[in-house]
Amino acid sequence: MGGTAVAERAWCVVVPHHARGARLARHRLAGELTPVVGPELLADAVAVVAELVGNAIRHAQALPGDVIRVAWRIRTGGGRQQLEVRVTDGGAGDAPRQRDAGVDSIDGRGLAIVSALAERWGVDCDGLGQSVWAQLSQPVVVPTAPASVPSENSQSVAG
Repeated sequence: MGGTAVAERAWCVVVPHHARGARLARHRLAGELTPVVGPELLADAVAVVAELVGNAIRHAQALPGDVIRVAWRIRTGGGRQQLEVRVTDGGAGDAPRQRDAGVDSIDGRGLAIVSALAERWGVDCDGLGQSVWAQLSQPVVVPTAPASVPSENSQSVAG
């Protein structure tokens, strides 16, 4: 059985369908991922969640209970860490799409930011709601062992 071991962890949080929900989702994601991913992947994930939750609050209906569900899953294997974030809301009627915001526009850049940071993103719809997801990844950073430093008691042997 010469397979590569894969480790997977998943989290899910339900946040209010208003501006405070975006802040809560960002803080929870950062708190859970800080010990398990590198700083670049963490920063990208926080930005993506902020955009997706912000879009859900501005453009979509809430799930029952006036909430949004935010979930993320990290898989480590094959030398990479793969992160999927998923924001589920009650839907907006039309699927989200990336648009070109003019230089004078004050909004309309959210999915362009997601596209720039994620390897891919998409939308899933079912009878319960609409989920916008994004996938990000990075190589696993393996800490290197410090160089061996001779102790005070070690002796050099000349040959």
